[in-house]
Amino acid sequence: MNILILGSGGREHALAWAVMQNPKCDKLIVAPGNAGIAQIADCASFDIEDGGAVAGFAEENAIDFVIIGPEAPLAAGVADRLREAGLLVFGPSEAAAKLEASKSFTKEVCDAAKAPTAAYGHFTKAEAAKAHVREHGAPTVVKADGLAAGKGVIIAMTEEEAIAAIDDMFGGAFGGAGAEVVIEEFMEGEEASLFVLVDGEDVLAIGSAQDHKRVGEGDTGPNTGGMGAYSPAPVLSAEVEARAMEEIVKPTMRVMAERGMPYQGVLYAGLMVKDGQPRLVEYNVRFGDPECQVLMMRLGAQALDLMHAAAEGRLGEAQVNWGDDHAITVVMAAEGYPGSYQKGSEIKGLKALPEDSSNMVFHAGTKAENGKVLAAGGRVLNVTARGETLQEARDRVYAMVDGVDWPQGFFRRDIGWRALG
Repeated sequence: MNILILGSGGREHALAWAVMQNPKCDKLIVAPGNAGIAQIADCASFDIEDGGAVAGFAEENAIDFVIIGPEAPLAAGVADRLREAGLLVFGPSEAAAKLEASKSFTKEVCDAAKAPTAAYGHFTKAEAAKAHVREHGAPTVVKADGLAAGKGVIIAMTEEEAIAAIDDMFGGAFGGAGAEVVIEEFMEGEEASLFVLVDGEDVLAIGSAQDHKRVGEGDTGPNTGGMGAYSPAPVLSAEVEARAMEEIVKPTMRVMAERGMPYQGVLYAGLMVKDGQPRLVEYNVRFGDPECQVLMMRLGAQALDLMHAAAEGRLGEAQVNWGDDHAITVVMAAEGYPGSYQKGSEIKGLKALPEDSSNMVFHAGTKAENGKVLAAGGRVLNVTARGETLQEARDRVYAMVDGVDWPQGFFRRDIGWRALG
C-alpha cells in the first residue's frame, strides 16, 4: 500500500515508525512531517486542513490509505472529503469529530448514553459562568468548549482561579475555542487514557496509557499538551477497562450511530478512576500525544493492520497481540513552555542514541537546517523506550535523555511516578 499520514508532531513520527515496520507499506508520505520523520519517510507540504488539497495530492501520488493524525483536519471535515473522493481513510467524519471539537456536544451525548461523567454547566456568557462558580464553589474545572490544542482546561482550586479562567477564556486567551465554556464538577481519583478502535459498528480496545499534563515534577504548574506518558496504566485493570467499555464507550458509540454519525477511527477516552469506577473526563478523536508514542512502541507493525481493519469495517475479526512489556516516553520541551519560548536552538547528540524496537527518539517540534536539527516548537522531542518492566523502560529512557545535548530544553525527571512510587 501507498500510505499518507497527515501531521507534523511526535504522534505522527510514532505512527510513521510503526507503519514503516509493516511489509504491507510500500511507500509512506507524511505531510508536512518534521526533521525526524524526514529520516524515515518522504515529506510533502500542502494545507492538511484543506480536504480538496489532500484529495488531489492523494490522487496524484496513487495513495491507497490516509491516516489522519491531528484533530484540526478531522474537525475541518477532511475525512469526509477524502471518502467522497473514494479514498480509504482512518479518522472520523466532521460530525463525529464534534466529540472532541465541542465539550458541550460530548456532555449532551454522554447524557443520552447515560455514561458516567462529571456534572456540568454550559455557558455562552461570562457572568452566567461566574454565577455558577459562586453557587457551586471550588475546586472546579473550567474548559474552553472548542479545540485548544490540549491547553484549554483549567483545574481551579479556588473560586478566584475559576473566575480568572472564565475571564481569560471569554477574553480570547484560547481564541475562538473559548467563546463558550463548560464548567465541570472536580472529579477525584487517578486519571488514565483508554484507546479504542471503532469501525462504525465494532469496537476494539488497543491499550491504555497515563499522561503527565502538568509542566512541573510532582504534577505541579500549568497544564501542557503532555510532558510524558507510560503504557500500560496499572489503574486501568482488566476489570476497570471492561466497565469503561460497557458503561461509557459502547453506549456512546451506540448513540452516535443512532444520530446518523457513526464513528470510525481511534477514540481516546480520558477516564478518572476512583474505587474501581471509571468516569469520563473527555473524549479525543485521535491518538493522544504523547500517549501514541508509547502505544506505537508496544504495538509495532500490527498498528497498521489494526488501523486498516478499522477503516475497512473489519474490526470484528481483528485482535491485538500484546507482549508483556512496558513503554515510557519523556517529553523534552523548550524553556518557557507552555508559555512563550524561543525557537531555533540546536539539538546535538541525537545520532549517538540507539534506534531500534526498544529505543526511539520521536521528533515533535523540529526542523532540519544545514545538516543541523533545530527546535521548532514547544514540545520538541519524545524520548521513548520499552522494557520488560516499567522500571527497566524508565532507566533506559532517562539514560537516553541524558545523552541529548540541548541546554535550551527541559524535561520532567518523574515520568511514571504514580506507577513506580
